Amino acid sequence: MAADPRLERRIGPVQATAINMTQMCGIGPFVTIPAMVATMGGPQAMFGWIVGALIALCDGLVWAELGAAMPGAGGTYIYLREAFQYRTGKLMPFLFAWSAVLFIPLIMSTGVIGLVQYLGYLWPAMLTADGSTSTLGHLVGIGITVVVVVALYRRIGQIGKLTTALFAIMLISIIGVIIAAFSHFHGSLAFAYTPGAFHLFGGAFWAGLGAGLIVAVYDYLGYNTTAYLGAELRDPGRTLPRSIITAILGIMTLYFLFQLGVLGVLPADKIQSSPYFASTVLEMTWGSTAAKIFTVTIVITAFGSVFAGLLGGSRVPYEAARDKVFLPVFARLHPRMNFPTLGLFAMGVITAVGSLFTLTDVINAALAVLVLIQGIAQVAALVVLRRRQPHLRRPYKMWLYPVPAIIVLVGWVYIYKSANWQSIWLSLIWLVIGGVAFLIWAGAEHTWPFGPKEINEQYASDSDDSVPATAG
Repeated sequence: MAADPRLERRIGPVQATAINMTQMCGIGPFVTIPAMVATMGGPQAMFGWIVGALIALCDGLVWAELGAAMPGAGGTYIYLREAFQYRTGKLMPFLFAWSAVLFIPLIMSTGVIGLVQYLGYLWPAMLTADGSTSTLGHLVGIGITVVVVVALYRRIGQIGKLTTALFAIMLISIIGVIIAAFSHFHGSLAFAYTPGAFHLFGGAFWAGLGAGLIVAVYDYLGYNTTAYLGAELRDPGRTLPRSIITAILGIMTLYFLFQLGVLGVLPADKIQSSPYFASTVLEMTWGSTAAKIFTVTIVITAFGSVFAGLLGGSRVPYEAARDKVFLPVFARLHPRMNFPTLGLFAMGVITAVGSLFTLTDVINAALAVLVLIQGIAQVAALVVLRRRQPHLRRPYKMWLYPVPAIIVLVGWVYIYKSANWQSIWLSLIWLVIGGVAFLIWAGAEHTWPFGPKEINEQYASDSDDSVPATAG
């Protein structure tokens, strides 16, 4: 394998938006609406998607500015490296690479779990009597992960075309359920809010909002996938911000209509008890044949979300290894097809292992780790880079800065505080272990804190892929 052939800029605006939306939608809403309704105490859960979208949009503006200014492979890894090199050397990018190798495939494993749940509608042996995944279901989930890795073993240009096709199937799946639901919509079900739900003190909506946002933000995750593919985007200064903002607004609309429609067909208690409620809605409205056909498209949609997520995530250890902050073998690309092979294989293995756990446990663990080392740290990186590198070329600048940054920072802190204690402790322990690993690595490499800091403002001096800065 060649040590460092150049990544190919083959992904255009339509494909970039399709990658983000495919990763965002995936299986998330098809499996998490029951948890959302239960957490927020009834149909008022539909407004949880709007609050979650506000946080996602504000965070998307952070990604848009950073990604447009620094369009390389690895996303957050690059932003933390550039922002925090002045005080803590390579500590922050090291911790991100350390954490991303865990939380990215964990998030992808939720897609595998959901895929198996909907296969249970077509093949009941996938699930046990209580609706949990059976041993056969776990084996099928591992097999699906292998198929995803094999499908990604190709050139990025071919992957872009395949992702566009998966995006079309995703739209068919969710729009089909929306149309079916609204064809038999009952407002008396959809708007049967719990009495006093919105009361400021003690209302069910506010009491469940924190835990509900964990679910909502999880379902929106993926709007940043193209930031990990910055080195493979055409005209990244324009393509990346547009793909993020368009994807968030589009998915927000689909999610709200999706949940509203489902709530207008199934009572809240039946939604909470069904592992494949979307198939149930289709069966009640259009019959069993239509339900089976659309269940197949939902399964393909879940496959597409795992596909898009591993596509972007596999680039993170690649960029870290190029900086000598990860195992050198991760820096190698395929000699002919120019993609990072080992990063893809490693994340595929962790995804397969994560698929063996329950959906709720995986979501909580992944979000807790992500919030600390990506969500909060990246807002700080935006502020630091505005001060440290004022002349950095920024093809896109955050609208109304710093208001969106403050909103998303408050949102991330609130979501982290609302996670269960097991997930919070897991995130803290994982970072402590990562800190120890960093000290061992820094001692071996004689870098900070055991040697000099290496200050390299790569993007401040590199204008190959930049365009003149304009306000957003």
